[in-house]
Amino acid sequence: MTQVFVEQTTTQLLGGKHALVTGGAHGIGAAVTQILLAHGARVTMLGRNEDLLEEAVRKFSPLGEIGTAAADITEPKAIAQAFATARQCFGGIEILVNNAGEASSAPFLKTDLELWRRMMAVNLDGTFHCIQASLPGMLSAGWGRIINMASIAGLVGGSYISAYCAAKHGVIGLTRALAVEVAAKGITVNAVCPGYTEGDMFEKAVTNIVAKTGRTPEAARAELLARNPQKRLVQPMEAANAVAWLCLPGSDAVTGQAITVAGGEVM
Repeated sequence: MTQVFVEQTTTQLLGGKHALVTGGAHGIGAAVTQILLAHGARVTMLGRNEDLLEEAVRKFSPLGEIGTAAADITEPKAIAQAFATARQCFGGIEILVNNAGEASSAPFLKTDLELWRRMMAVNLDGTFHCIQASLPGMLSAGWGRIINMASIAGLVGGSYISAYCAAKHGVIGLTRALAVEVAAKGITVNAVCPGYTEGDMFEKAVTNIVAKTGRTPEAARAELLARNPQKRLVQPMEAANAVAWLCLPGSDAVTGQAITVAGGEVM
């Protein structure tokens, strides 16, 4: 369930900035949308589910200027059109948060090409397409913030998630390479790497363990949380706070980093 803190302190530290958040209507993306609005940014939420987008607009519109763009991040032409629509509404995109993603698991020898390609298309190709659609404007403006939502799976290995791990490692490699390329152009590029986070993706992981092992949901949750020194789930707003900090004044020297928000699970 997405956490929503409607009484969050508001600032204008990002006043006038236009942020586009992929997968911005639910989970961590919704928390990112909320916190960027609270800092004064105008936010475009991009996603595939128009009903979900409109529901999020109703929820968050009291916090500031918010719009939507419907597109599948794996489709370059659709992304180009969606970003053009977003720019028509709120001007150039100065902050890009590549949050949309998908996790699927299978033993390596049961990871077929379809699963492999889907993990790459959603988690890595989609990030690439969105950066290509927004970077020219950032270069022209001489300022930009790109935050890629990776995962601790982009930093360490994990059984049964070889395709997802490979894609998220690719996201971090892309983050570091691009950070070097644009370092002198007023643009920072970073990744945020949450651990298991409360929400739909965690519940899908639990359901998958139950289906494949016969364990109870409680046992499956306990197994996943046992790896976390804090013995708890990351909350969506905790990951969103890291995203916001990377956009705010004072973070200008932080680029090419993979920041973990995982309760000490990766050190």
